[in-house]
Amino acid sequence: MSAGVRLEGLRKSYGAVEVIRGVDLDIEPQEFVVFVGPSGCGKSTLLRMIAGLEEITGGDLYIGERRMNDTDASRRGIAMVFQSYALYPHMTVRENMGFALKYAGVKKPEIKAQVDEAARILGLDQLMDRRPKDLSGGQRQRVAIGRAIVRHPEVFLFDEPLSNLDAELRVQMRIEIARLHSELKSTIVYVTHDQVEAMTLADKIVVLRDGRIEQVGTPLDLYDDPDNLFVAGFIGSPKMNFLPAELSGGALTLVEHGGQTVPLPPLGRAPQEGERVTLGIRPEHFRKEGSAALEVDVEIVENLGGETYVYARQAGSDVLTIATGGARGLRQGDRMTARFDPSDALLFNREGLRIR
Repeated sequence: MSAGVRLEGLRKSYGAVEVIRGVDLDIEPQEFVVFVGPSGCGKSTLLRMIAGLEEITGGDLYIGERRMNDTDASRRGIAMVFQSYALYPHMTVRENMGFALKYAGVKKPEIKAQVDEAARILGLDQLMDRRPKDLSGGQRQRVAIGRAIVRHPEVFLFDEPLSNLDAELRVQMRIEIARLHSELKSTIVYVTHDQVEAMTLADKIVVLRDGRIEQVGTPLDLYDDPDNLFVAGFIGSPKMNFLPAELSGGALTLVEHGGQTVPLPPLGRAPQEGERVTLGIRPEHFRKEGSAALEVDVEIVENLGGETYVYARQAGSDVLTIATGGARGLRQGDRMTARFDPSDALLFNREGLRIR
């Protein structure tokens, strides 16, 4: 049975250093929630506080309707999967998966039934008599997940579980974890620094910075409608282009692109004349058609087959990343016109907050 998780003003300090600064968050039963943010933002600390591996300095933690601040980790109804597999090297896959149940005094027939069911879900049936040294990285991670499944927790916690895998295995394991969530109908709280993992797995993403929540929403909500520069730059790959600009004569004059002007995006509130702002445009939103156009010089071209990334700039400007579907003929030093629709662009004020 899945349970929701509720954080109310949660705080964590190490002496005078506050690392989690009053976090409020509701996680619904059966929801897949991903914590993302740069290194040091507090995402793993927050997960460990939910798990009971870090003491709570202030605020309240609820799993289901039970306040868990002072409850031992073993009694919280959670199971955690770590970045390291933490398997017992002398035990077989079956023994690793059933160890916690054996330690808890569960009878052998029940252990076998639960381990066999977890093995079926994870496709480990043919590997049950192997030891960890005989398994690939992806197989070891599946065993670690299976060890969590057999406990039938109310909440699964994943702490960067794919970081040790190569790129191909990470893609495979993302599919496995998404399928697992769909089959088990479980509540999952998942930590990663990889926003691609967050976008592909999450029902809801929590973007953290400096121990605070910057924004919470579905992956597409954060992609389409970020609240600030930080979220806009963190969600999306390649990251959004940011162009310093100011309002002049009802249009945006780009400060670092030779004074070129582009139309304003549709806004409920236009900035003041002369106001300094930042225009955001995603690489994939450049198109052959569009009323906004930038003249730029090509510096680097990355041909990836189905897509091409062009890195270009005006003298003195930051590099502009442009995704194109068929610009294979471009070369370093070429002049190109990068067009986009103003309705695809976003605008941010001096403080980095979104102008809507």
